[in-house]
Amino acid sequence: MTATARRTAPAPRTAPAPAGGSARPFAGAGALLALALRRDRLLLPLWAVPLALVVVSGAGTVGSLYGTAAERAALVRSLAADSSLRAMLGPAFDDSLGALVTWRFGVFAGLAAAAMSLIVVIRHTREEEESGRQEMLSSAMVGRRAPLTAALLTALLANTALTVLITAGLAGPTGSAAGAFALGLAVGLTGMVFAGLAAVAAQATESARAAKGLTAAALGGAYALRAAGDSASADGSSALTRLSPLGWAEQLRPYAGERWWFAAALALAALLPIAAAYALAARRDLGTGFLPARPGPASGRLSTAGLALRLQRGALLGWTAAFLVAGTAFGSMASGVADLVGGNDGIRQIFERMGGRSGMTDAFLASITGLFGLAAAVYITSSALRPHGEEVAGRAEPLLAGALSRTRWAAGHLLIAFGGSVLVLTAAGLGMAIGHGEDAGPLLGAALARIPAVWLIGGVTTALYGAVPRAAPAAWAVVGVCLAAGWIGPALRLPEAVLELSPFEVLPKLPGSAMEWPPALILTAAAVALTALGLAGLRRRDLRT
Repeated sequence: MTATARRTAPAPRTAPAPAGGSARPFAGAGALLALALRRDRLLLPLWAVPLALVVVSGAGTVGSLYGTAAERAALVRSLAADSSLRAMLGPAFDDSLGALVTWRFGVFAGLAAAAMSLIVVIRHTREEEESGRQEMLSSAMVGRRAPLTAALLTALLANTALTVLITAGLAGPTGSAAGAFALGLAVGLTGMVFAGLAAVAAQATESARAAKGLTAAALGGAYALRAAGDSASADGSSALTRLSPLGWAEQLRPYAGERWWFAAALALAALLPIAAAYALAARRDLGTGFLPARPGPASGRLSTAGLALRLQRGALLGWTAAFLVAGTAFGSMASGVADLVGGNDGIRQIFERMGGRSGMTDAFLASITGLFGLAAAVYITSSALRPHGEEVAGRAEPLLAGALSRTRWAAGHLLIAFGGSVLVLTAAGLGMAIGHGEDAGPLLGAALARIPAVWLIGGVTTALYGAVPRAAPAAWAVVGVCLAAGWIGPALRLPEAVLELSPFEVLPKLPGSAMEWPPALILTAAAVALTALGLAGLRRRDLRT
């Protein structure tokens, strides 16, 4: 071919742009939504339905505890004078049944909806990128914004279902459809606000762990602002309350002269971060983030426990700080709980079922240590499942390809899980002692007495992961049963046989009771046996099976 021919030869044709490009950024969103709903077909109902049932059942619980208008009015007056209880649950804006249900369950339902939403959004965005599955899907007819759209629609459907269930369940018992809808809307919109924040975090970071940490920190900050504002003001008028999305949900005031413009504010607070997330998604490459992970040291050597600590230290520090702060808050409430309960036999019986019959103050403190034990079960389950996440993401194989054994690798993470549960419960005991102004010994011992049951949950998690890794997430069902038996069961007056499904029920209720060592030793031995079973299963099976 001559030089002239080479110069005049037509340029090679380029392949057409895929349909998932800028021309069709939402292509495939419907298919990804169907996939997300299929993957979450158990997770979302197991989260949304029990949460709605807890709120709806609150009408019967509150009605049985405060059966007369005089009793409800007396409760509202006592709440106006108790800044610690307002900080925890918020103020009561009216003495009607619906308003007291909102006071008792509204804040925590909003927190639960926010936690559900952030997990769902990050699960279907950043976790998919981190595992490599999103890159495979994006090589086909999938638009750039389709994964984010599918994740947000999944969260929207879950929060809509939660709103509908709460509205339908409370409209009859409370006698106000508008109040029931306002409460359901406050919970659902709170979930969507943090779904939007999670979407932004998923674009900004390079790991699901960092995205969850940032969103959880935002949720904790929102709760702290609301708590500080409600503690300072009995009518919710504090500026700190108005800075928090949880405060806006509270200011919607279900059953107390609804302020619908706060629903509009919550909707706007959800739409703004969602719009920002879409803008960020259009400006980054798949698998990258705007806040790149910091590189590790240029040289050095970490033990297996050191590596596990480096990976989990953020979560461990966050849990420890939260337990210390919460322990201090609950401890400061203990001295006035007897005056708050007064002659209400219903509330007294609930505290006695949760914390024993050694006196109202000790019963309250024992019930709180029980709740801290349940929260520690959530921590140990999350931490003990960390090896499962490392294995699924493909980060375990390079480590185990060398001389490092599977047992040593997993044991490093389990050391953080089991040792971390001791640390967070120690922080809770010290916090209660600080808040109550008493000697730290009894309250620290009461908190640490929950460790055998917490370790048993950790042993169950390890056994499931080691022997049947696909069933490892079922450990959360065990935690759910314990939470239902320990937190909801006494208020609903469930039979003792149901409450005893939780290992926490066989432990002594401290402070106020004598320590009983046989149940603690049996639970500890069972935890050791289950952990050993899990490690043996991990040693024998193939990875990622």
